[in-house]
Parts: sequence; structure tokens; C-alpha cells
Amino acid sequence: MNDIEQLLEHIDPAKLNYQEWVNVGMALKHEGYSVTDWDKWSRKDAGRYHSGKCEKKWQSFNGSASPVTGGTLFQYAKDQGWTPQHEDITFDWDSEISRETDDIPFINSNEGIKLSEPENWDPKNEVIRYLETLFDANDNVGYVTETWEKNEDGNVKYLPTKGSCSRTAGDLIKELNKCSEIQDVLGDYKPEAGAWVRFNPLDGKGVKNENVTEFRYALVESDSMPVESQNAVLRELELPIAILVYSGGKSLHAIVKIDAADYDEYRKRVSYLYDVCRKSGLDVDKANRNPSRLSRLPGVTRNGKKQYIVDTNIGKESWDEWYNWIEKINDDLPEPESLSAEWDHLPELSPPLIDGVLRQGHKMLLAGPSKAGKSYALIELCCAIAEGTEWFGFKCTRGRILYVNLELDRASCLHRFKDVYSALDIPCDHIGNIDIWNLRGKSIPMDKLAPKLIRRASSKNYIAVIIDPIYKVITGDENSADQMAHFCNQFDKVCNELGCAVIYCHHHSKGGQGGKKSMDRASGSGVFARDPDALLDLTELPLKDSILKENYNKAGCDICLKWITRFENDFTENVSRDDVLSLSKMKEYARQKLPEQSYALLCNELKKAEKDVNRRTAWRIEGTLREFAAFEPINLWFDYPIHNVDQSGILNDLQVEDNTPPWQRAVEKHKESAKKTRLSNIEKFEQAYNECYLDDVPPTMQEIADYLDKPINTVRDWAKKAGYTVKKNTKFVIKEDDTSDEQ
Repeated sequence: MNDIEQLLEHIDPAKLNYQEWVNVGMALKHEGYSVTDWDKWSRKDAGRYHSGKCEKKWQSFNGSASPVTGGTLFQYAKDQGWTPQHEDITFDWDSEISRETDDIPFINSNEGIKLSEPENWDPKNEVIRYLETLFDANDNVGYVTETWEKNEDGNVKYLPTKGSCSRTAGDLIKELNKCSEIQDVLGDYKPEAGAWVRFNPLDGKGVKNENVTEFRYALVESDSMPVESQNAVLRELELPIAILVYSGGKSLHAIVKIDAADYDEYRKRVSYLYDVCRKSGLDVDKANRNPSRLSRLPGVTRNGKKQYIVDTNIGKESWDEWYNWIEKINDDLPEPESLSAEWDHLPELSPPLIDGVLRQGHKMLLAGPSKAGKSYALIELCCAIAEGTEWFGFKCTRGRILYVNLELDRASCLHRFKDVYSALDIPCDHIGNIDIWNLRGKSIPMDKLAPKLIRRASSKNYIAVIIDPIYKVITGDENSADQMAHFCNQFDKVCNELGCAVIYCHHHSKGGQGGKKSMDRASGSGVFARDPDALLDLTELPLKDSILKENYNKAGCDICLKWITRFENDFTENVSRDDVLSLSKMKEYARQKLPEQSYALLCNELKKAEKDVNRRTAWRIEGTLREFAAFEPINLWFDYPIHNVDQSGILNDLQVEDNTPPWQRAVEKHKESAKKTRLSNIEKFEQAYNECYLDDVPPTMQEIADYLDKPINTVRDWAKKAGYTVKKNTKFVIKEDDTSDEQ
């Protein structure tokens, strides 16, 4: 038997309301079953089954953006008392449980309370007492004494007819006081079947939900546990029961005060009531949700047993009083504890997940502007945790991790992981530690996603869950503190239920960020900054041309060095230490020593390196930490597709772009441009000087002017600004600090 068929074995259609019955059909169609399967299962509810109804309804199931899946069947089976074995039922990652059960109170009752059948049972007084307890004198009462018979496999079942609803409670009580037997007023009933009554007042025109005039009461009934146990649970729950009736069969009928203003509120209160009962061990018959539902009428017999009133007005006085009480005693909050009791036995702190930044089971937010490579940074973190390596210089604990991808299509996401692994140049020995949940186009609000995530991850032993990005699942207005507090509470649920860290990213607010503290840069409410245990903030550093040129010079020298050593192992005798740091010198030396084809390949590699350097962006990461001391800001290069820590210190003096007025930035830009022009001329001179400096013989001013094709007076001016002078005797151009014999 497969999973779905096994679930259907544990779901009784007679205990489902109409919508739940429809949900079963929709779930079966979604899981690939036929209408025949639904029809066969529906036949178990002989009282409501109609041939052809399944087929007609089946045709209306045309799919939905939020389909009812096999998870709904799983929950219905659990609601009816089935206890799943973990190895028996499996669902794919798109299955969903239709019912949320968080924050529902729970009470246990271990002992039953016996019923005491009334010694002097007076049918007439039973009915009058029932009517006086539930109804006002002018309320129309619906009751049923007539039945019709249905044969089920040789067994006769008595079912109620529509009954009567034309008389008021006052009229019935008046007539009952005059008569000798209740049949004289209500009509004859079959002793094998008993009689019924509707517990809410009607308008006298019909007996359906729309005929209910006031939504005062709801019926709580269960026949899956001993009557004595039912009696105990109902009382221990202190339900606001107006009247409790023994049905003459397997159950008690508790008529509970609901006092709803309208049908919508009635449904919500009954749903809450049934959930409380269910979690307290009382398997409530959910078919009784309707406000026009029939209940057993006291004062009649049923198969030789009396239907009688067990008690009236028990439990709390009203729905509000009961609701406040049940919420208070079952708030699931821990009790306060004395510090002195724990002083010498402090609990162990959670071990670090990211050394000096984040503990296991805690929350971290990575914030930054668009195109900061936040997703790449989080993928780098996944790799570091999976392999137990470093992330931005911080050692990570090895473990299993779930990456919830909300933004990228599946193929792009998988390629990114491989690209990052390759760029990091670390072994992929533990890629099995990384699970990816691709939800692009399927994301839902976080309060709906959290329970689904918890269910899927509960047996995976994840050390961390990364959610990227949160704007896809955000609920409410991100500028509202209370709404964002509710949103962030979902991360706490994931942490607490799974015992793992939750890491997520968010974008910066608009405008410059230089004038803000790192914790104030994330867009939206300040809750984003206060809620996580660690907030890491990425801000871009504006790069100067001189820094990019210096980077290119270093990268180019390394490339030249690599090529030169292929053909000349010991070249240090011919190249000075200073020359090794000059791209022009290294390139010229390579041109002389390398074969023409190899030199051409070197030049192509230099061109690519120049493009790569110009594509780099610089970033500073700052931390606001709850569990650890703050670390010094870390400067990074985002060299697609990974971030590298800047080891040179060249980025230390750069400042984050602030909110300086545009006119002031323009003035500063003009000054910087003029300065760059001057520096550019100096650089041109020094490059020409180095090119003309041959065989340890300095060049003359005229040689440099000829090389640059510039007037000699212009070159003299550039030389002076660059700190060069002309030696009197030789006319060679030298650095001023190389001699005191200057012109």
C-alpha cells in the first residue's frame, strides 16, 4: 500500500465537513489519483454519499497557485487519531500541511469521571430544563422525532428527518407543563432511534445555517474515547458548557457557549475550540461545526438507554472568560528562575559557528547595497561551513547547511556554487553537507514558509539555514516596527525548532551610507538591526585610479614573473628588486628574453588582467555583535565571483561615500581631477625615464623629451615636479636625493 492509500485508510469521511471532503478530492487529483479513488473512499460515508457527485465536483478542480497536496491528507489522518511512524510516510519538498497548530493550548486528563444516571428520571422535566437553559421564550426551536431507515449491509440505521421549527421555546414549555407525556407535544419517536434538537435559535422558516438567528452555542462531541474520559476532559478544560447531555450511546454532547456576533466569528471560535479539545486528547467530531447542527434531546430513550442531562452551567461563565483563562495557563512561556540557583552551574554557551561572530543556533543578518555580491558572500559562507574553512578570515565550524534560494533559477544557482568553489580553490570533499531549496517563483510569506521549512529540515541536522534574500518572503510593511518584529520572530521559530543558526540578507536603504552607523544602513525598521545576534554590513569603497593602476602593476608583475621563470630560473642577477616591482621593466625584460609567441601570450594575459582589475570593486565589512567583541572593519575586494580580504592595506584610508551635497562633491571632484592630471604627467615622465635608462646609464633631458615627443621645457617642468634634476657635468637626469651636485 502506498503513502496516499495508507492515509485514506485512517480518514473517516463521515467526520469531515463539506470543504474538507472537497480538499481530499483536490489532494488526490494533485497527487495523480483518479476520481474513482475519491468516489470509492467517499462511499464510506453512507449518510452523505450520492452517486455521481464526486465526478461532477472533480471536473471543477482545474489547479491552483496554492494547490491542496498530500500533506493535507497527512494532517486529516493525524486529526482523526492516527499516529505516523517516521519511516512510513514520506512527502516531497513541495508537499504541505494544511493546518497550522502553533500556539494552541494543551491539557491532559489522566482519570475518567463516572456518570450518574438520574434515579427519578422525568422526561418532561428533562426537556423543559433543556429549553429553559438554552433558549429565550421567543426563540424558535428546531427538533426532530421522526426518522427514516437506511439499510447498511443488513444493519438498519435510523436517520433524522428535517423536523419542526415553527414553535417557540415558550410555547413548547407551556404545552409540556400541561401534558402527561412529551410525545403529546413533540410527537412520537422511535425508542430505537431517540430524538434530536437544534441548540441554536431559528427564524422559523427553515433549519439551515442561514436560518440561525443567534450564534450562541457549539456542539462538542467525541465517540472515540470512553464516556468517563470525555466527562473528565470536558470538565478539566473548564469549557463554558451551558448543558451537558448523555446521548444514550458512545458520547456526551456538550453545548458550549460561543456567543459569536456573526457566522464568521462563530466559525473562528469553533475552530479554536476544536483545536484545544483535540490537543487535549478529545477527538472532536468536526462534522458538528455547523450552527444548525442537531444534538441529542434529553428526556427520550435510545435502544433502551436514557438520553439525559448530566449537568448544566459548568466550567467558565462565558466564552471570553474561558478564552482568556486557557490562553493564560497555556502560554508555553518558561517560568522565571533564580540567578542564585544557577550561579555555580551556568549552562554552557552555544559553540561558535563563525568564530568571533556568530554562535550555533543564533541569527545573523548580512546587509548591503545592490550588486555588493551578497548572494556570492552567502554562497562562500555555505562552502566555508560545509568544508570547515575560513570566511572573510573567520574560522567556520564544519556542518550541514541548507541554502534557501528565493531569487535565482535552479540552473544559475547550481552553477554559482560550482563557480565559487572553483574560485576559492578549496577541496570539495564535503559538498554533501550543502542542501539547496530552490523556491524561485514559489516563495510565500515567512510566517507560512517557516513551518514548512521546519517540517522539511527537522530530520536533517542542519547547523545553519541561509535564507537569500528576505525581501521575497517579507510580511507586512518593512518600515513598521511591530510588523517587522512579527516577521523576525519567524527566524526565532526556525532556530528554536531546528536548533540551528539562521542567516539571511537584506538590502540597504537608498542614498549614501557614509554618514550612518553600520547598524542603521539596512532598509526599513530598526528591528532589522536590533533583532539579529550578529549584523554584518557591506559598504562600497570608492576606488581611485591610482589604486587600480597599482593593482594592475602588481598583477602584471606577477604575470611577467611567472612567464620569465619558465625560461630563466635565475634572473635576479639581471633584474633589480625595484625592477621586479615595475611592470614596464618586467615587460621589457620579458620581451627580450621570451620567444615571440610566448611574449604574445603574456601580453594577452596582461590585457585580461587589466580588465579583471578594472572590474573589481572594493568593500568594507563592519560588524555589530551581541555575543562577541566587535572586530576591526575588514576591507574586501569583490573579484567576481568571490570576495578576497585586502592584505595590502591599500584600502585602509578610503572612506564610504556619504551624503555630501552634489555641489560640494562637484568641487571636490574638480580638485581631484586636476590632481590626477598632474599625477598623470609625473607618471608619464617616470615611465619615459625608466624606458630610456639603459645599461645603468641615466638618460638626458633631451632623450626623455624625444621619447615623449614633448618640448624640452615641458619635460623639465614635469621632471621638477617629479623630484628629478640634471647633473652638471654629465647632463644626466637623476633623482634629487641621489647627488648634491645639482643644477
